[in-house]
Amino acid sequence: SAGMGAVAAGLMAMGLRLEFKPYAFALRRPLQTAVGEIRQRAGWLLRLEHPSGRCGWGEVSPLNPAHAERCRRWITQQSEAGGPAWSEAALNQWLANSPAEVAFALGAALAELQGLVGGDAPGCWLSAPASAHLLPAGEAMPHAFDQLLAQRQQEGSITVKWKVAAADGAQELRLLEWLLERLPVGAHLRLDANGGWDRATAHNWVAALRGEDRLQWLEQPLAVDDLEGHQQLLEQIPVALDEGLRLHPEWQQAWAGWQVRRPSLEGDPRPLLRQLQQGVPRLMVSTAFETGIGARWLHHCAALQWQGATPAAPGLAPGWCPPGPLFSGDPLEVWCAAEAGE
Repeated sequence: SAGMGAVAAGLMAMGLRLEFKPYAFALRRPLQTAVGEIRQRAGWLLRLEHPSGRCGWGEVSPLNPAHAERCRRWITQQSEAGGPAWSEAALNQWLANSPAEVAFALGAALAELQGLVGGDAPGCWLSAPASAHLLPAGEAMPHAFDQLLAQRQQEGSITVKWKVAAADGAQELRLLEWLLERLPVGAHLRLDANGGWDRATAHNWVAALRGEDRLQWLEQPLAVDDLEGHQQLLEQIPVALDEGLRLHPEWQQAWAGWQVRRPSLEGDPRPLLRQLQQGVPRLMVSTAFETGIGARWLHHCAALQWQGATPAAPGLAPGWCPPGPLFSGDPLEVWCAAEAGE
């Protein structure tokens, strides 16, 4: 609209008020992965206000504790240096030198003020399609899977993601056999090793999965630097990269398999938004357990992905975050909930 265009045109010249606010919450149950257990999530919400009163919202949502400390120092230092008022040029310069999680928050807020998403943009904020279901690691998996099947009301296929490389290897292979026996026809299975296997172990799993048409992909089975090993596996079964892409974004062009993209962890979301709007194939968006502010972006990106050539259920991890206003679709409600410590 003309009003939004005026706001976007005025970003460079006018002072933008920038605020950060911390948040924290506990997952409803611990998530065990190959790289450790996740119980608590903590980060910062961002509000970027134009002099007209219009706001753009972002979220700093680090999963790695070392990244969290770096983000905290960066936010403190830059906020003290720049004060509350910023130009678009200064924010883009800050973004370019920020940790990825901070760059996501800044880029998300700027994109909203620029009219690239939300507001009067075409489609506004889109709603996500049905999510894959995240299963816990190890011996907790069978009970969770049985509960999931018992609670299912809708018809159609189901997508499940199981965290592996987080328990005894022989036990996990037995659990895989159990899961494949009970997985419905037409279901989709994703296995996520979080880089926890060596090549020999990964090839053992490939042998167990070869010819399994319900396998959607094996996610990040090898170390984040082992592109060659992943390419060898890709010749035999579907494979997706996750952590490796964040460490080596240049691999996005060379990798022919699926890409698991976690917008809140990979920096300015505007390039990913453009890719999804253009229908780039084999991109799937996944959560880092964000609040409602980060989830708006994730849901919007998931809807765009679903409209593309290779639709895939997003990884929203339903049921793992607690209920409450911190997870509202209204960013102001999320902001106030963080202020109240809810």
